[in-house]
Amino acid sequence: MASKKNGLEIGSRGPGRGGNKAGAGRRAQAQPREASGPAVVSGRWLLGAVALTIGAAVFCAWCALCLLFWQGSWQLLYHPAPVVARTPSTAGLAFDAVGFAATDTGTPRLAGWWVAAAPDAKFARLTVLFLHGQDGNLGDTVDALARLHAAGVNVLALDYRGYGQSQFVRPSEAHWRQDAEWAIEYLTGTRHVAPGAIVLDGTGLGANLALEEAAAHPELAGVIVERPLPDPMSAIFSDARARMVPAHLLVRDRYDLNAAAANVRVPVLWFAWDARSAAGVLPHEPEAYGKIGDRKMLVWLSPQKNIDMQIVDALARWLDELPPR
Repeated sequence: MASKKNGLEIGSRGPGRGGNKAGAGRRAQAQPREASGPAVVSGRWLLGAVALTIGAAVFCAWCALCLLFWQGSWQLLYHPAPVVARTPSTAGLAFDAVGFAATDTGTPRLAGWWVAAAPDAKFARLTVLFLHGQDGNLGDTVDALARLHAAGVNVLALDYRGYGQSQFVRPSEAHWRQDAEWAIEYLTGTRHVAPGAIVLDGTGLGANLALEEAAAHPELAGVIVERPLPDPMSAIFSDARARMVPAHLLVRDRYDLNAAAANVRVPVLWFAWDARSAAGVLPHEPEAYGKIGDRKMLVWLSPQKNIDMQIVDALARWLDELPPR
């Protein structure tokens, strides 16, 4: 009995201890865990995220402004008109409408006019490539073409791409240079005009272009410039919107008049306005004119006299002195 008692005692004590441990474990499992507190966001991190979001939004807006400026800034300098309101026939001139610089499909990129000199004209051996300014189109050049015809030369006048009936392309200095190159190729390749019989003639921004092309083609007969723009790019770079973007990186046009004049190696006829001071003293000669190293002639046009007659007379004298090429 003692052993049984002992056994019972032992048996009763053994399970008692194990049961207490198991019960304690169950009680521990049964006790609810303490709820964790709400996540705490660092104020510094939050301010940084807000600043980053605002900075990204500002940067995107600035990039959009750069894109808009790049796409639309050309309109500050170039003002093309699509409708050609006048033709040389309105001035009594016979002319041929021409198209050249064809695409791969045969569509002409450039539209122009060919005004032939009179058969007995004194300078019928010469052909003037007329490059108009940044405003309007060929319809605004009729009076200038009539003056050239009166001087006795053949004339090819063109509308740049984006102007008049020429192919629509956004105007730029690179496109104008290409258009002038195509016109020279048309004269030499299709009209069979010798390079030494071609005279470039430009007015306004077209005069800047004429000087650039003359600098690139020393084989030409000469170049005529009428009131070139000393600083044409100020129309873009002085605009208030240009101060908010890297305008000089976005716009590739330059029209550096001084650099072009310094590199010209053909005779130059330069027309400038006679804006006399109150004392009747002529203004200084244009800076770019002074950089021309070849034969040159400066003519001051007086608004008090007939402009057409002044131009025709000076043009005839200059053409008469052109050295043969």
